[in-house]
Amino acid sequence: MNSTNFYSNDKSTQIVLALLKAHGIKKVVASPGTTNIALVASMQYDTWFEMYSSVDERSAAYMACGLASESGEPVVITCTEATASRNYYPGLTEAHYRKLPILAITGTHGDEVTGHLNAQSIDRSQTPRDTVNFNVSVGKIKDRCDEWLCVINVNKAILELRRNGGGPVLINLHEATGDGFDTRILPSVRKIERILTKDSFPNIENSYSVAVFVGSHKVFSDEETLAIETFCERYNGVVFVDHTSNYYGKYKVFNALLACQNDQRLMKHPSLVIHIGEVSGEIYNTYHLYAKETWRVSEDGEIRDLFKNLTYVFQMDELNFFTHYSNVANSKKNITYYEYLNMVYKEVLRNIPDLPFGNIWVAQQLHGLIPKGAILHTSIFNSLRSWNFFKLDESIRTSCNVGGFGIDGSLSTLLGASLVNPEKKYFCILGDLAFFYDMNVLGNRHVGPNIRILLVNNGVGTEFKNYDHPAAKWGDDANPFMAASGHFGCKSHVLVKSYAESLGFKYLSAANKEEFNSVKDEFVKESVDRKPVILELFTEPECESEAIRMIRDIVKDNRTIAQKIKEKLKKVVSKYIKK
Repeated sequence: MNSTNFYSNDKSTQIVLALLKAHGIKKVVASPGTTNIALVASMQYDTWFEMYSSVDERSAAYMACGLASESGEPVVITCTEATASRNYYPGLTEAHYRKLPILAITGTHGDEVTGHLNAQSIDRSQTPRDTVNFNVSVGKIKDRCDEWLCVINVNKAILELRRNGGGPVLINLHEATGDGFDTRILPSVRKIERILTKDSFPNIENSYSVAVFVGSHKVFSDEETLAIETFCERYNGVVFVDHTSNYYGKYKVFNALLACQNDQRLMKHPSLVIHIGEVSGEIYNTYHLYAKETWRVSEDGEIRDLFKNLTYVFQMDELNFFTHYSNVANSKKNITYYEYLNMVYKEVLRNIPDLPFGNIWVAQQLHGLIPKGAILHTSIFNSLRSWNFFKLDESIRTSCNVGGFGIDGSLSTLLGASLVNPEKKYFCILGDLAFFYDMNVLGNRHVGPNIRILLVNNGVGTEFKNYDHPAAKWGDDANPFMAASGHFGCKSHVLVKSYAESLGFKYLSAANKEEFNSVKDEFVKESVDRKPVILELFTEPECESEAIRMIRDIVKDNRTIAQKIKEKLKKVVSKYIKK
């Protein structure tokens, strides 16, 4: 048997073929050419595909319109590069206005040669608005990241064929004629499906432990909260949250303290993650939440593959999703997963060592003193991370600018929010670079006495000095440009004080634990003279970094934690402890 009777060895082509089959797309109208040979020859080898030929690409596209309209199935059209692909436009225009699911897979020499006078290489990065609903390029796969992106983009393209009534889609597929044809079996490729309210819902396996991961989110209604609580009771579930999630119901776990541990012996990762909300600033959960699969629930229906194991996207509101699954569950389950994680959290929290003076230590001391009903804002990275290790009173609402995820705007956002409820206290925790970036807003005439600002001034972008940051390997050489040291008065003890007092703020400061303890009560309580308050802390980046290392090594440094948990919950949760 000639080797050309098998599939192409090109990984991108294999992924396209595997996902076409997984999504049940078999009808193909092929036109002759070179850059699409790998795809066409592979399809020709696999009798699962129902293939037709057309020399004229304009005719091929209209043939596909007829096939799709009559059969109700998606149809692939494929051709080579240059004007061959341009001839699809009339038929794709027809398909657009009739919402016919036509998938054009056009060969290309690659985006890198476009625009450099290479023969037949034309720019297809933009198409007329009324020809295709989605346009993506699929290049050569060089590593795992390329492979993941290829899987996502091909799934996206196929799902767009049916989305919002359906319509045509374009995939520009890099030619692979020189890769050989020795592959006899296509790889197993992750299929992603979009579920609408009218569709059949997949089952949740009885053996699964389930976690609802909540990114930044608007405040949940009572009805939504109850639906999530009921869901957790039915499926042995937990809700992983941070201080941007705004979920205040049962079964919540502040998982950062557990997920950050370098020693993961005590972690029990969920089998299934239900992902709701938007961008999360909780980096340890984001990077270390291992699960068999993730289901995304969002009204926008977009593919958001945060954990790189997405299998379903539920295009619906969260209330419908959680209510449906709660109703189809047979009965309540023991919430052993929550009990276990809650116990682990408490034990790890009890075993936090004596941390050096810095953002984490201050959060540890202050989180229980923030007044009930207050609003807490943090800046990104160091401040948000430090406070995510500790729970707040459930009456306290929290916020962080994780949407754009920049250091700018924390103080301005705080001011805007503080104007809504002048009777409430609004706290902001931020570092010196973020503070000086946005300090002009403190001179705004609308600043009220309900504002409290905690400025952690370490004289540098301390994130870049942390032991686990890529810039740390440069040591002090990172200071001038990577970590932006030497700006804004170099930890001047009079700069912020003079500025703040000139603008009518009450100014407090502390450079060690003793000084902090002497002013912390004054910071959180009502100011006698009804002024906004700034508390400036002078810390060292080395101490900030060491605190992170100590927090992440709690389990490693204290081997008795696992034994304590086994003794307290051995009848219920010992099966969750990793062997």
